[in-house]
Amino acid sequence: MGHKKKTSLKATLQSQQTRLKNKEKAAHAAEAAELKTKYKGKGKAPALRPTIPFTLTDKILLIGEGNFSFAHALVISFAHALVIESPSSLEHLPPSNITATSYDSEEECYDKYPDARSKVDVLRERGAEVLFGVDGTRFEKCNGLKGRRFDRVVFNFPHAGKGITDQDRNILSNQMLILGFLRSVVGCLAEGIIPTPNLSRKLKRPVDDDDDDNVNDDEDIVDASSPSTVQGARGTVLITLRNVPPYTNWDVPRLAKTPPKPASLGTPPNPNYKLLRSFVFHREMWKGYEHCMTKGERAHGRGTTGEGGEDRTWEFCLKD
Repeated sequence: MGHKKKTSLKATLQSQQTRLKNKEKAAHAAEAAELKTKYKGKGKAPALRPTIPFTLTDKILLIGEGNFSFAHALVISFAHALVIESPSSLEHLPPSNITATSYDSEEECYDKYPDARSKVDVLRERGAEVLFGVDGTRFEKCNGLKGRRFDRVVFNFPHAGKGITDQDRNILSNQMLILGFLRSVVGCLAEGIIPTPNLSRKLKRPVDDDDDDNVNDDEDIVDASSPSTVQGARGTVLITLRNVPPYTNWDVPRLAKTPPKPASLGTPPNPNYKLLRSFVFHREMWKGYEHCMTKGERAHGRGTTGEGGEDRTWEFCLKD
């Protein structure tokens, strides 16, 4: 019985992959046609202010930090790293509001990422919390996180790191990682009302449109310039990935909004999330930030998969 359900989950995810690939082909054709007429006679479109998804009062949990360069940038040099000055500068963000975690043990982390030790030292000196051995799909196993709630839970560039060469199996492996994270993180999210992002331009459709054919239309979702914070708002999850294949084939928005049924009877169902917004993630805004491979610097190179395109963050909260 359990084996049959597991096969069903795999078939469901693979069916989603097929639909997404067909959709991407149609989208590329439509984009090519649109470029011929877009902004004709109007010059370039106005630049959007980079999105800063944090405020000074946020309790922030960072997952899978690798060499801790993002946490370091957030704690040390945010005010100096902005390409465009933000009205809600995080120059005085209390480091004690930040909990940065690594999947690896402390020894394994320093072996994989030699520059991580100095960054961790700075984080601890400034008052940020650093936790090792944190599995992002099993938060309930981490004593340091039990009973705690956060306003923002950030998973930048998640990857299962299993080295699977078959693309379909690799996609499935990473989809299982995302589903496990979205299921486990529920107990870490602050409770409250659904936040409303301040949008920088008019939507072509509702942000949380449940039409399956439009789940991944990033251009229609919106770039937002201000944090989606409301006093007493529930916590949000932010997942950042390259917005190009094979990462788009993971179909993160769909997994969050309409997750497949569990693979086995012993696995609880995934919750349904509401997509609040998506926005471009500007690496250059975070001084010293480096995107590192899951296998570390000693795995012979940083890889070229996903070159081109942009980095994009999707922000979700739990549905009612």
